[in-house]
Amino acid sequence: MKRLSLQQLPLLRPCGTRLALVAVLAATAPAAFAQTTKGGKRTGNIEEAEIEIVKERVNQLPEATRNFEKIKLPAPPKTERKVAYTFPDFRLPADRLAPSVKVLTIRAEEPAPLTGNFMKAAIGNYGTFYGRGYFHSTRNTDHAYGLDIKHVNSLNGPVDGKNSSVAQTSAHLMGELYRGTAAFGANLDLGRERYNFYGYEKAANGSTVATPEASDIKQVFNRLAVKAYAHNRDPEQQLQYDAGIGYRYWADNFTASENDVRLNAKVGYAMGESSRITLAADASFISDKDITPGNFPAPAPNPGVLTRTRTFVQATPAYEFVNKNIAFSLGATLGYSSDTTTNVSKGVVYPAVRLGYTIEPEKFMVYAGLGGALQRVTRYDLSTENPWLNRGLNVADTHRGPTVYAGFTSTPARGLEFNVKATYARDRNLYFYLNNAIDPTKFDLVYDQNATGVLNIHGELLYNAAEKFRLGTRLDYNKYALKNLPQPFHRPEFQGSVFGTYNVFDKLMVGVEGYFYSASYGISYRAPVVAGAIRQPDFYRATDPIVDLNLRADYRITPKISIFAMGNNLANQQYQRFYGYPVKGINVLGGATYTF
Repeated sequence: MKRLSLQQLPLLRPCGTRLALVAVLAATAPAAFAQTTKGGKRTGNIEEAEIEIVKERVNQLPEATRNFEKIKLPAPPKTERKVAYTFPDFRLPADRLAPSVKVLTIRAEEPAPLTGNFMKAAIGNYGTFYGRGYFHSTRNTDHAYGLDIKHVNSLNGPVDGKNSSVAQTSAHLMGELYRGTAAFGANLDLGRERYNFYGYEKAANGSTVATPEASDIKQVFNRLAVKAYAHNRDPEQQLQYDAGIGYRYWADNFTASENDVRLNAKVGYAMGESSRITLAADASFISDKDITPGNFPAPAPNPGVLTRTRTFVQATPAYEFVNKNIAFSLGATLGYSSDTTTNVSKGVVYPAVRLGYTIEPEKFMVYAGLGGALQRVTRYDLSTENPWLNRGLNVADTHRGPTVYAGFTSTPARGLEFNVKATYARDRNLYFYLNNAIDPTKFDLVYDQNATGVLNIHGELLYNAAEKFRLGTRLDYNKYALKNLPQPFHRPEFQGSVFGTYNVFDKLMVGVEGYFYSASYGISYRAPVVAGAIRQPDFYRATDPIVDLNLRADYRITPKISIFAMGNNLANQQYQRFYGYPVKGINVLGGATYTF
């Protein structure tokens, strides 16, 4: 008897032994016992044999959990969109605290929101309503578009209730297309503003002088601005360009209007890794209409109307060189302005030289330069700075130059930026605001017939701690050397501002903003003997220094809904930025924002 020994294959459980045995026999028996005869026929006998099965191991696996449910793919998690806290409308515009043009600019506190859309509304004392709608596309590599609408009005003000009311409405529409490295866009701006000439002298008790009606002292500005532009989005390309063409329209409640066609272009061509040539050019062609100067109050019903054109063209070609430590620019500014307010040449040529030296890369850099330029002055811009302008204004472009400047920029620590710049310029056609001698509630533009020396010392400090805490300040000291004017009317010698935001925790953001302006000068007049006659100057009036404190808090209730409170002029000073026009006292608003 032959013995055939088999070692059992690894089985899941002992109950599988019989199946394994059948498989082994089926595979091995024909090969082991079959014999082949001649002619290919298989013959043979199965010999008697004893099969011995030796079990050496049995593999045991835990029982598997059986799941009879269908396989489901989990839904993608919902991404929570956080509210982007920004304060672009921190200050209500009625207080007219518009800081002067800066020679340096700290970058914006926070970028414009890109969350898509939001709406906000608030109400406050003085019958104030504030509303804003922001409807924009989200981030897109192909295009961008948006609409921004604002409205603010106060039914009452600091003088005789509705006689000092104010209302401002604006709309901004934009669109851009991105094609390769080029961007093409267009903007449309519309605006309407309502003010009142409430800077009249209050009638004494028992006086027969009547308080004017709000409709009799009304001023309204209508604005329209449209612009189309194209620019290069790739800073590494050899040719850089930024060009635009636009049109602006402005009109007031009287006879004044302004049509302005504007052109601008900036081109740079890299000659190598460290040098390039540049050209910056601007042009403005204005046709404006107003009553004849000296014809106010105008004889009814047809006052004399003056129409004139104002041409402005300026270009600055330059050569620039930049390496690791040294950067310099060498060029010239050529300009032409057709304005003839003072005895000044229409054409100008100023140097455009700048030298910068980096003492420590990304830490400390000093620079100095020599320059000058024409500065375009328009009714469109003047009325945003002072809305109580007179009729028959003689608007002229400012000739700033020659100008010498020096300064430094520093980032001594992480998140800390510090900039200082000193500038001395000889300005011609530099305008000042002075109360009109016939109607002191309105302001004329006055000029010194000689050049005005202007010393400006400007400083900026910004600290940003990981987007949780921001604190910054801007300071300007201006000294005016006048020849003919007795005072730099309504141009304060010192201007300072401080701003800060603090993210208390994930849902609460608080902010502070403060202003300090030194005293500026207006003029008071003796009461006229005959109504409508020219008044005789009494003495120069210095306004009180301005201290203005504003606070704001935003609290996010849900990812889409937040509430906010805003307090303006919390020092409760009815200061006068322009002589005769006190501002509102404490102004508090509360409202809500909905983001979608």
